[in-house]
Amino acid sequence: MSKSIFRVELEKENLTFSAAHFITFGDNICERMHGHNYGVRCTVEGALNEHGYVVDFIALGNQLQAITKNMDHRVLLPTKHPSITVSAGDNEVTATFEDRRWILPADDCLLLPIANTTAELLADHIANVLLDSVQSWGHPGLSKLIVGVDENNAQWGEVEKTLQESSPAL
Repeated sequence: MSKSIFRVELEKENLTFSAAHFITFGDNICERMHGHNYGVRCTVEGALNEHGYVVDFIALGNQLQAITKNMDHRVLLPTKHPSITVSAGDNEVTATFEDRRWILPADDCLLLPIANTTAELLADHIANVLLDSVQSWGHPGLSKLIVGVDENNAQWGEVEKTLQESSPAL
């Protein structure tokens, strides 16, 4: 007897964002702030619902587009890095790493609850926001979510989240 596994994948031109960031390597190496044109893709796996599909492409695409739009044209700053301190005021955000300091307009920044702004952790952040935002979809048959972030034309960081079989999480 065979078992079918169904999945949908979404990778569209509108699932993109442009943003600046910097990451740290090792204990005391921090690269210069620079930017990328990021792309996002998503795969959802699970049982077919009563209408014969895993998840609504349009709803999934709209939610991912809202997430990427929020990240577009921002400076992405990690708030959980052990050596980078980020403090936000009314009009400015200050980030420090050892003897380096960046002072940026608050509206230009997006503070992310991650340890480093790598493609892998950006993918994890997007996956978490996606999971949180689609609780109301109530599709109990979803079993896996994979989100990938392309930071430089075919340099992908991905995260795979395994969901509970009976979870309405996506």
